[in-house]
Amino acid sequence: MQFQDAIKTCFNKYLQFEGRAGRSEYWWFFLFTILAVLAAEILGQNVAAIVGLVLMVPHITVEVRRLHDIDKSGWWILLKMIPLLNLILLYWLIKKGNPKINQFGPPSDNPLHEIS
Repeated sequence: MQFQDAIKTCFNKYLQFEGRAGRSEYWWFFLFTILAVLAAEILGQNVAAIVGLVLMVPHITVEVRRLHDIDKSGWWILLKMIPLLNLILLYWLIKKGNPKINQFGPPSDNPLHEIS
């Protein structure tokens, strides 16, 4: 998945926690979030805060779908709140997804199994 495709997909699935997101979708959107907040910071901290809040929801949903890709429940994102245990979450976000259909559906990176 390309950078623009990942951004478009994440905004199209703004509130969709079902399904799966591959590594490229998650990490491209993560990069977009960082760049958008940094660019907004030029305009001021208030603008950056608003941009961060607007991007928080699609970031959480793509993170949940990313966990689904490795066959984990989205509730595992709560590990972020526990110091050191958030390293486990980071490992899972980096880990290659399950190439087969799992309980959350078919893999999203495989064009033969695209979820529309």
